Amino acid sequence: MKRVMLKLSGEALAAGKGSGYDEATVRDVAQQVLASVKQGVEVGIVIGGGNYWRGRTSEAIDRTKADQIGMLATIMNCIYVSEIFRSEGMETAIFSPFACGTMTELFSKDRVNECFKQGKVVFFGGGTGHPYFSTDTGIALRAIEIDAEMILLAKSIDGIYTADPKLDPNAKKYETISIQEVLDKKLQVVDLTATVMCMENKMPLAVFDLNEKNSIANAMVGKINGTVVTV
Repeated sequence: MKRVMLKLSGEALAAGKGSGYDEATVRDVAQQVLASVKQGVEVGIVIGGGNYWRGRTSEAIDRTKADQIGMLATIMNCIYVSEIFRSEGMETAIFSPFACGTMTELFSKDRVNECFKQGKVVFFGGGTGHPYFSTDTGIALRAIEIDAEMILLAKSIDGIYTADPKLDPNAKKYETISIQEVLDKKLQVVDLTATVMCMENKMPLAVFDLNEKNSIANAMVGKINGTVVTV
């Protein structure tokens, strides 16, 4: 693959700690991405904010404000992960949909393409910049805008199942599934808005286990030990 969009779960980066970061996990991700960048893959990254904030579980905070806190959480994650990437020898850039001082650049497709030409790993923080849209929708939007070939979802689960494998021991994993089936069966790979966007714009996805050895590096060369969502 020439250009991919990688989604990292905030909770997965915490590696069971519940919040914050597990540096060894983040450094392992960085080393895998570095190997792919050296092979000429252009990598965009979106990171969830779940290691900092789950605003929708609170009834005391207005939904708009809760989502704004979540957007800032994703930017903090981008700054941290970007710095670990830099310490592994990569150049990075962070874009957001709203002004964030000197910490990020305002999103521009032209600037993103310039960064890719320079061999940089590009981070996209802040979601869409609007409340009521998840980081799932943010990654779908950015992947479509920058003409990525596929969205890679590195999660704490190794694929898409017929049911939650933690609750149903008979749950079966899909090797491949169409995005229409994902919608029909309400499998919630990504949220509904993001699913429809991917379907309408023919953006395939892959779901795999972040913690499996070399899973990211393998996924970037098409070796996906998880579930591929076709369009």
